[in-house]
Amino acid sequence: MANRPLGAQISHMLKDRGIKVIFGIPGVHNQEMYRGIEEAGLTHVLARHEQGAGFMADGYARATGQVGVCYVITGPGLCNIMTPMGQAYSDSVPMLVLSSCLAETALQRGQLHQMKDQQGAAAAVCDWSQTAQTADAAYGLIDRALYEFAHDRPRPKHICVPIPQLETAAPMAPIVHHVSGAVAPDQTQVVLAQKALRGAKRPIFIFGGGAKHVDCADDLVSKFEAASFTTYAGRGVVLPQTALHFGSTLARPESKEVLAQSDLVVAIGTELAQVDLWRDTLGTTGQIIRVDIDPEVLASTPNSDFAIRADAQLFCTALKDLDGSGVTDWTQAEVTATCARWRADIEMERPNVLPVADAIRAAVPSDTMIYSDMTQFAYAAKEVWPMERAGHWHHPSGFGTLGYALPAAIGGKIGRPDQPVMAIAGDYGFQYTIQELMVAVELELSLPIVVWDNGKLGEIEASMIAAQIAPNSVVQRNPDFVQLGKAYGAATAQQDTLAELGDVFKDAFQHKGPTLIHLRAGIQ
Repeated sequence: MANRPLGAQISHMLKDRGIKVIFGIPGVHNQEMYRGIEEAGLTHVLARHEQGAGFMADGYARATGQVGVCYVITGPGLCNIMTPMGQAYSDSVPMLVLSSCLAETALQRGQLHQMKDQQGAAAAVCDWSQTAQTADAAYGLIDRALYEFAHDRPRPKHICVPIPQLETAAPMAPIVHHVSGAVAPDQTQVVLAQKALRGAKRPIFIFGGGAKHVDCADDLVSKFEAASFTTYAGRGVVLPQTALHFGSTLARPESKEVLAQSDLVVAIGTELAQVDLWRDTLGTTGQIIRVDIDPEVLASTPNSDFAIRADAQLFCTALKDLDGSGVTDWTQAEVTATCARWRADIEMERPNVLPVADAIRAAVPSDTMIYSDMTQFAYAAKEVWPMERAGHWHHPSGFGTLGYALPAAIGGKIGRPDQPVMAIAGDYGFQYTIQELMVAVELELSLPIVVWDNGKLGEIEASMIAAQIAPNSVVQRNPDFVQLGKAYGAATAQQDTLAELGDVFKDAFQHKGPTLIHLRAGIQ
């Protein structure tokens, strides 16, 4: 392995570090990165657009917990994948983007794929972006990225390597042994949290996406007789049947009134960001305890009574294992009544969605991993669809990009080929990345793809009306989705009633290849 082109050595290094799959598109400028792919035994997934490659890597990482790796070319390739990088940054997804770059851009002009500042452009949407001018720098930066994915908040990194350097012979990457280990909580802080919970009369736990690996949340909230919420990303951390659980309804305006009744909030693994709350403040005037792995999150919440930097699982386990419990004033009747009222509000706000969501949920296996797009169907379903498992519904919450669901679901299915995976997209957003349907056909992925068709940008139309703006450019002409799916070689189904959805999804999960399921708004 000595003295091979650096591009080939990088593929071998990634394989040695546990990487199995590369998503990308080869080009003249990054072809040296492809020299070692087959030799190293890596699987390469050919996307139809770099944006699709990035979303596939995102979906793969969310499904497997492993790093999603992409190879892209200089200039436009890097620009095309910046949207997925921004999405991965906001949703804390471990994605490593490796791109080629030009060796010199300060003096020369007019080069193919030239950018003024490729490293700086990528830095705007990821954790960090660096240029490796030597083989040692490339190896060191890759190892730094992998180490940070394992030990810190996982966010995308970008490394660009000059084309001449990729072509230059280099020794193999050094063998390293990373010592893994999560951040353990300070026991004194755990005891303080327990004391606060034992003294509280209306405690509330809030679990976010950073707590998706916690396996004792039900026991913890039950021990202290606490009410609980999850963010959208934290759905499934607390089982739906757990007593005093409000579900993923934190963004309901009236949840502020519930939180105002609380004398203690313990927020674990959540930023409590705008996309979690959709309001400026949480609503509580009681004590707040924050638990997070990210110092930035803890430092940016000055209203917390105290902040604990710790892995969510280690903190929750330590707190659960302490002797003593709590006695509170919460009742199941008030939680049940509140949730029923909120469901009625959701049904009124987005008519005709919930019956369809209920029918689909009844039709799919309970361990189905779902990838949704920015669409009214998903907005409503996320609040009422009970999740039995954490980390099984993935939505582009933070960056909020259209076109996410299909390619991300492809990546998810590649990551867990023997488990059910499905995509849910709106009619408009589906067309952002529809070309990636060919990847699912090519790889014969058993993947149901729900296209929710209301013939318009329904959420934008509603927002304009609410703002007293005459709706403009919110109604579009759609293609014949069934015929379009057939043109790509996918199986298709167009349902006019909900009665037969069970058979449709059963066939779709068993079919060798994707199935486009076209559902018009108003289906009953």
